[in-house]
Amino acid sequence: MPLFRRRDDRETADGPAGLRGLLRGRPAHDTLVADPACGDAELSALRAAAAAGDWAALRDGLTGVEDAADLTWMLAVVSETPGIEAWAPAAVAAEPDSALPLLLSGARQIAWAWEARTSARAVHVSEEQWKTFHERLETAEAQLYEVAEREPQWLAPWYFLQISARGASLGADIGRYRFEAALRRRPDHLGSHRQRLQQVCAKWGGSHEEMHDFARTAMLSAPEGSPLGELVALAHLEHWLDLDPGDDRAYILRQDVRDELHEAADRSIRHPAYARPRGWKSALNTFAMVFHLSGQPKAADLLFRELDGTVTESPWHYLDNDPVKAYRAARRACAR
Repeated sequence: MPLFRRRDDRETADGPAGLRGLLRGRPAHDTLVADPACGDAELSALRAAAAAGDWAALRDGLTGVEDAADLTWMLAVVSETPGIEAWAPAAVAAEPDSALPLLLSGARQIAWAWEARTSARAVHVSEEQWKTFHERLETAEAQLYEVAEREPQWLAPWYFLQISARGASLGADIGRYRFEAALRRRPDHLGSHRQRLQQVCAKWGGSHEEMHDFARTAMLSAPEGSPLGELVALAHLEHWLDLDPGDDRAYILRQDVRDELHEAADRSIRHPAYARPRGWKSALNTFAMVFHLSGQPKAADLLFRELDGTVTESPWHYLDNDPVKAYRAARRACAR
């Protein structure tokens, strides 16, 4: 039996009153915390080791992860930990024959670069910020390419190289090459597909048409139960984000958009073959938010119940700087 039963009575609620209208005047009666680890205790322990500068514990934990997609996701989350850049060079120097500390260092350089750039629009990023951003990306590129040469079968360096290519504006051909390199190592890798979706969306030089075509083609090319159905939901969120107030709400409430969201959920998170990959609660957060925005509280409520309070920063930060506040308001609005 599928975890989430598809509802044939498509919901016709008018949807949220506005992008942030539901966030005001709702006191908190529960304790929620945005969790980058998505409730994964092993990953939380690795993040703690990284924060403490305990490379030995972190190395042992990472080497114990056998699945390449799991390892890549865990490295991506760990790399967001501040301070890794201070002790990673010593770890690299101490283990010159190992590519793992170099991989972590390269991944951290990318996250550190984005910290310097910030999430501000390009016109609001200072010249000094741009300089630091590109310097750190250059370091990441050198380290990750060395890892790729030393460990040609590894997926992770090609995943991170997609991010650095986009940030450094290396162009569409390089971005596509790195995506294809990742897929040669893991054709079903959700993380790499997410990065490719970003590469082809309008804000990075692509278009809505290219983005939707990529998402839908990837979903339909994969077996039912594949996590790639999330790409369709992410594409609709990106399209919604790119529209002006008023137009965004009209778009996300369209019946064809709602139908595509249900199709994507039925082929992924609601399908009985969905195997809940590591980080699966991130996908449920994405679908919960997009069902909420599209005026489908019943579909969203089922996901909120399954999440049981696990909040991810993305995509809720699109609604409010405090993702927990956005999550809580949406959950209350959808509760039955």
